[in-house]
Amino acid sequence: MRLRNVEAGDVEAYVRMRCDAGMMAELGGPLPREAVEERLRKDLRLVAEDSAWAKMIVPDGAADGEVAGAVMLWQAEEEDGAVVSEIGWMVLPEYQGRGFAKAATRAVLDAAAQDGRWGEVHANPGVANGASNGICRTLGFRLLGERDVDFAGRILRTNHWVVTPGEHTGSGTE
Repeated sequence: MRLRNVEAGDVEAYVRMRCDAGMMAELGGPLPREAVEERLRKDLRLVAEDSAWAKMIVPDGAADGEVAGAVMLWQAEEEDGAVVSEIGWMVLPEYQGRGFAKAATRAVLDAAAQDGRWGEVHANPGVANGASNGICRTLGFRLLGERDVDFAGRILRTNHWVVTPGEHTGSGTE
């Protein structure tokens, strides 16, 4: 598996991840295609500015353009106005359960530790999202509790996790 920056040609992967009812079940349901296309344009701009990392997960031996999912690290503003780093990931159904999300999240956290500018990294998987909460637990995130977060204009009940890059589990080789 390798990670690469998001590209304009990733629109169909973005649509598959964000417009599918199953993929978006923990995130309030599918988003409209127009909103997803706008999200891709925003992510491309943020990557070009180097103010966020939007990485596509490419399986070993993948065909040209084939991706398993994505992981992103960005700055988010909390309700109290504090700016924090946040990480999130999505893996397409045919690649789920194969360790892609955990490996990609670990790789981004390793890169963030080397980069040094991100500080503590927060994750907010839905309280019922066992797979994503398991990734947080496995990678050494600390559970701060439950909270409501706004995602695409939808209020979601999430577990609030935090980790310091470089102190997460599994950095380096396994």
